[in-house]
Amino acid sequence: METHEALYQQGVARIEELRKLQPRSGETLQQKMEQNGITRRDFMKWSAAVTAMLALPLPFSTLVAEAAELADRVPLVWLHMAECTGCSESLIRTDTPNLDTLIFDYVSLEYHETLMAAAGWQAEENLERALAEGNYLLAVEGAVPTANNGAFLTVGCKGHTGLHIVKEAAENAAAIISVGTCAAFGGIQAAAPNPTGAKGVYEVIDRPVINLGGCPPSEKNIVGTLMYFIMFGKLPALDMFNRPKWAYGARVHDNCERRGRFDAGEFVEEFGDQGAKDGYCLYKLGCKGPYTYNNCPTERFNHHTSWPVLAGHGCIGCSEPNFWDDMADFEKPLGRQLLHGLDATSDTVGAVILGATAVGIGAHAVASIFAKSEEE
Repeated sequence: METHEALYQQGVARIEELRKLQPRSGETLQQKMEQNGITRRDFMKWSAAVTAMLALPLPFSTLVAEAAELADRVPLVWLHMAECTGCSESLIRTDTPNLDTLIFDYVSLEYHETLMAAAGWQAEENLERALAEGNYLLAVEGAVPTANNGAFLTVGCKGHTGLHIVKEAAENAAAIISVGTCAAFGGIQAAAPNPTGAKGVYEVIDRPVINLGGCPPSEKNIVGTLMYFIMFGKLPALDMFNRPKWAYGARVHDNCERRGRFDAGEFVEEFGDQGAKDGYCLYKLGCKGPYTYNNCPTERFNHHTSWPVLAGHGCIGCSEPNFWDDMADFEKPLGRQLLHGLDATSDTVGAVILGATAVGIGAHAVASIFAKSEEE
């Protein structure tokens, strides 16, 4: 309780600091909500939901609301490296504006190659001005090629390498967020044989980095991380891979809607069989949920509509480091092997990643798999 009280007071002080800064938007958040048919009641419900997602007590919802209303005081520089823009798409591609996309739109977005109207030299000037002012929130999407001094990726009119731009932008940033697995850990760009020398952002700079794993991460994880920094001006509690524990603190397996089927030993044997139609567990078809940490089952995608397992395919472990190599074959069980340098049972991996005792499923998995066949 004392810890929450201290954090709350930090939030209050941070809000007061933001109030003293000049607004960067010509409209208030309230005006933007009214234009999009979003009521104050909707906003307060969203604030309460974000508070719960961040694992904070309900009284913090007032801080979330105040921080959202002051989000235009925080400059955001968003860089694109070697990526597919899927992480940006995860956030902005909605059929109707919701509060997540509205908050992102309200933040003072100083540079984003996909979204900004500026191009060419004007875009370069926007970036240079933002970097010179400093104290911005830096988001990086995509892996950073490092081979041949970064020559595999050049950006902008001046032909600077992505490696050069990331290092320069990191110098005056108030905080740095790697959005998506490519930026966090290298992603598919870093898969063997990795000819471009692609690396995660944290490997090329000497600054703390928040890693938002996922291919792509959910819009909730992106906006939630932005809101935490706006509220408190610091990084949240992180796991051993520098992912926020409020988003990556539980295994996909533990919150999966098919977990009951796993416990009962009811597994899909092949895609399209009766078990698949009845929503049986996808573990035998390669689901990596027992080894993957993310909140996909609870937050989902596309306005909380669905996620891969609900749609009928196993988790491929995309929020984990080196998933493209370590989690393959994606449609076969992982079995026992070295994962993150550990003997890969979900007991050992979970205990080390979270820095705490995790509920093991190693023996349980074997028992569940064979229980059904023994009954038959």
